[in-house]
Amino acid sequence: MQANRAFGIVSSADNSIHVEGLHDYRPIGSFSFLGRFRVIDFPISNMSNSGMNRIQVYIRSRPRSITEHIGSGRHYNINSKRGKIQMLFSEDSNVHSLYNNDICAYMENIDIIERMHQDYVIIAPSFMVYKQDYGQLLDAHVASGADVTLLYHKVDNAKERYQNCKTVEINRQKGISSIDKNLGTAKEKNIFMDTYCMSKEVFVSLVRTAHKASSIYTLADIINLKCNELDIRGYQHKGYFASLLSLQDYYRASLELLDYNVASELFRAGWPIYTRTTDSCPTQYFETAKISDAFISNGCLIEGTVENSIIGRGVTIKKGVVIKNSIIMAHTVIEEGVHIENAVVDKWAHIIHAKDIRGTQEHPQYIKRRDTL
Repeated sequence: MQANRAFGIVSSADNSIHVEGLHDYRPIGSFSFLGRFRVIDFPISNMSNSGMNRIQVYIRSRPRSITEHIGSGRHYNINSKRGKIQMLFSEDSNVHSLYNNDICAYMENIDIIERMHQDYVIIAPSFMVYKQDYGQLLDAHVASGADVTLLYHKVDNAKERYQNCKTVEINRQKGISSIDKNLGTAKEKNIFMDTYCMSKEVFVSLVRTAHKASSIYTLADIINLKCNELDIRGYQHKGYFASLLSLQDYYRASLELLDYNVASELFRAGWPIYTRTTDSCPTQYFETAKISDAFISNGCLIEGTVENSIIGRGVTIKKGVVIKNSIIMAHTVIEEGVHIENAVVDKWAHIIHAKDIRGTQEHPQYIKRRDTL
């Protein structure tokens, strides 16, 4: 079955989620990832590669960076005649408001949803990184006759990771009996990837039911309550998966993709991750530069040492600088003799006087955007 029978929705992070530092300036979807991409590129590319050409992107707060990045959406290889990416907004701009949830956003745009011509909808989060053919998900959903199908990823490290994620309980018939929070009480869990497949009719009904029942209900809440009434199935995801719901999650996911074997699970021939490209000069490496196991973006000037790190566009790294296990975002300037280890340095920072900046792999040090140290 062609996935163009479904339209796509890219949802925002739950209002209870806050990623230290980075989230103060932009939504998770517009976080820089691996120096080249934004996190939102992954769900939109999955939809585009699956043949979906009508996509709605929901934004709840600080929309500038994400709207600039998506623009017309043509760089996502959306069909130029029939395809369209719509950016839809929720009027409640208070980031931490109790009412600022996905159901509120869908209700404010319910007339647009109801006008969509496709029979099905696939909802994916803007805060998770994974590859998935949504055509296969839609085929499985239709073949099962289910009301709702949820995408999940089976893990054996749920005690240490995925602390802000939801989990699903699955019976032998691959039916979902409940959606819960990961409390870190067991190693093996089925992590819910906040990805849904259902008919447009069922989706609209669930949104209206949730809105009528409680102003604080989310889509996950109403589906959890309906587990005994509706046929809700699970579909297992295979391959690389990362949830970026904390600074530690973001840091760990970024650096683990420096491993070629890990990265090859996500980046595959025939399944490109589209992004908005920037025309800039190649990076210049001076004689004193030493680089190992790193992603280096265009436009950088590098005289120092970079190990196991990600360097964004237009970064200046001067003589005697040592950067290890860190993420340095675009247009940062690091002056001579600075040592940075286990850190996330936000855009436009200028490191001058702080000669030794160190975090730990469990708790990376964050340097604010446009900060001078």
